[in-house]
Amino acid sequence: MKESGFTLQEMLGIEHPIIVAPMFLVSNVEMVKAVMEKNVAGCIPALNYRTIPELKKAIRTLQKVKTPKGAFGINIIVNKSNLKYKEQLYACCEVGVDFIITSLGNPEEIIRKAHQKNIKVFCDVVSVVHAKKVAALGCDALIAVNNRAGGHRGDLKPEELIPELVKQCNIPVISAGGVGNKEELKEMLDLGAVGASIGSPFIASEEASISNEYKQACVDYGSEDIVVTQKISGTPCTVINTPYVKKVGTQETWLENLLKRNKRLKKWVKLLRYLKGSADVAQAAKKVTYKTVWVAGPSIGHTKKIESVKSIVDRFL
Repeated sequence: MKESGFTLQEMLGIEHPIIVAPMFLVSNVEMVKAVMEKNVAGCIPALNYRTIPELKKAIRTLQKVKTPKGAFGINIIVNKSNLKYKEQLYACCEVGVDFIITSLGNPEEIIRKAHQKNIKVFCDVVSVVHAKKVAALGCDALIAVNNRAGGHRGDLKPEELIPELVKQCNIPVISAGGVGNKEELKEMLDLGAVGASIGSPFIASEEASISNEYKQACVDYGSEDIVVTQKISGTPCTVINTPYVKKVGTQETWLENLLKRNKRLKKWVKLLRYLKGSADVAQAAKKVTYKTVWVAGPSIGHTKKIESVKSIVDRFL
């Protein structure tokens, strides 16, 4: 992976092999602006904007503040739960971004249309099987979501996933999950990754668009307080084990499991679970309620205080 055009720095024109990961409700223009000033890349979920004009405005703002060695992208959920994905894609292509990260679903249309505008496409994957499919579609890199990722995670350890993807797929691999400091970043690079997508350490940043209580929770809780729940979307998701999470448990109920086995109802049950879970997360991110569900990964174990994005980036350099 040393050939020209194959390092993350060469692909995005950045100085350091880091993408500050897109985080639901957390990421914003101020964060990505600060990230680019540190010569790395930042990404925002398209779903952080309620309307397409708001998304376009954010992209235009980032274009104006982009630095010579910084880059920015947008994350798009491709499956049926995201009813606006095509509009989000068209907005990215019309206004212009450096890269798109796809999550879930089939990214074929995104890859095709983005490449027409010279936009790179990186695809989240959790297995070799999935990776080979998106690689065959022509994506530019794989984002290897391992079992230490915050939010929706994979099942494999980075030590298992990254080397296998490097061996089986002839495109760059970017690690996602389990990086909280410079040493852990080096571990991922030594496994064969060309860079890392890092999210959870940036939750407790001054620029993040969330409540101070959520930020402080990432300081007060540690890696041992992270649990995996299926209560948010029906798929494994890591959250802080708050009293409310302990109360409701992390497994789906017998009724939810029964309904999911019904072929006719399965997709609707999953969609309703996703919508309700997202609403709970959104509410908790903005203010403290008795239903506190804070998404985070085990790398918050390195978070000791709330500080600026630039200071957090320095932790990895």
